Amino acid sequence: MPRHLELLPVTPADRAAWESLWQGYQQFYQVSIAPEVTEVTWQRLLDPAEPMKAVLAWQGGEALGLVHTVRHRSTWTTGNYCYLQDLFVAPAARGLGLGRALIEHVYATAAADGCSRVYWLTHETNKTAMELYDRVADRSGFVQYRKVL
Repeated sequence: MPRHLELLPVTPADRAAWESLWQGYQQFYQVSIAPEVTEVTWQRLLDPAEPMKAVLAWQGGEALGLVHTVRHRSTWTTGNYCYLQDLFVAPAARGLGLGRALIEHVYATAAADGCSRVYWLTHETNKTAMELYDRVADRSGFVQYRKVL
C-alpha cells in the first residue's frame, strides 16, 4: 500500500470529496448519472442496513480514489458475493498503487464478512486498468449481456 494512504468508509462529512471522484468516474466512462440517482446512491452508501458500501482512499487530507461494493446472495455458494461495482482513482494519482490498494481492501473486507467471491466488470477499452486486473484477479471467461429496462 502506498505510504500515508488511508482507506476509510465514507461518512456524511465526505460528500464533497466523494462527489468529486464520482463525477470523475462518470467523465471517464462518458456517462451522466442524474442528480436524483446520485442522491439516492449517497444515502444508500451511508445506510448501514444497505448492502452497498463505499471507501475513499485518502492521502495528505485529499481523497484520491473511491471504490463501491455491493454484497449479494448467490445460488452457487452459501457465502455472499461481493460485486466491486465502481473503482476510480483521480488522474493525478494513477500509477501510485491506489487502485491495487483499493482492490486489496475490498478483498480483505469481503473475506472478513464471509464472502466467497469478489468480482467486477470493466469496459473492454479500459486497457490500463485491465493490466492491473490481470495481475490481481482471474478472468472468468463470461461475457455480460444486458437489457436496460
